Amino acid sequence: MSTDKANSWVYCEDFVEEDDVLLRARERAAQLGCAPVLPGAGAALSVLAAAVGARAAVEIGTGAGVGSLYLLRGMPDDGVLTTIDIEVEHQRAAKEAFAERGVRSTRTRTISGRALDVLPRLTDGAYDLVFVDADTESYPGYVEQAVRLLRPGGVLAVDDALWHDRVPDPARRDETTTVIREVGRTVRDHEQLLPALLPAGDGLLVAVRR
Repeated sequence: MSTDKANSWVYCEDFVEEDDVLLRARERAAQLGCAPVLPGAGAALSVLAAAVGARAAVEIGTGAGVGSLYLLRGMPDDGVLTTIDIEVEHQRAAKEAFAERGVRSTRTRTISGRALDVLPRLTDGAYDLVFVDADTESYPGYVEQAVRLLRPGGVLAVDDALWHDRVPDPARRDETTTVIREVGRTVRDHEQLLPALLPAGDGLLVAVRR
């Protein structure tokens, strides 16, 4: 990457300034060992949620609530975010962030458990947006479930789609990079999805359900 291009990426990441609530959520994420969505991708999530008018959204991987806050920022006041994480401690930290933000308890539904066990119990075609940001080895299953959950016109967003800039390099063949690269191809070639790969954060793969 040229110096100018690297500077442009940093400029884009800092373009929408994070407030104290988000910064404290990031601090909790670091303490818990979570890797939250980066600011540029988070800002894009807010825009996508607002653009689609997401009244029902699913987040796979709550972490400490950084991505949740970005989604809630873009969702309408009556929007409900269903967020799933296997770690109860992570969701406890996220609830702390929600309380700091003044998010009404009726706007979030936190579910503890394995996402691949929880997602099949959610209703087909009932969601406006699905955000994937959890264990990368399960990304293929998460994306498959997301397509089922989304209504026509709904948005899929997958974080870490460039995976530390390894995905574009064909010489990189470690397991995580290979899985994410294949997920990108699956979304790109899916007949029900209209895709784009955004270089925000660590890569944000987005698609609209046809």
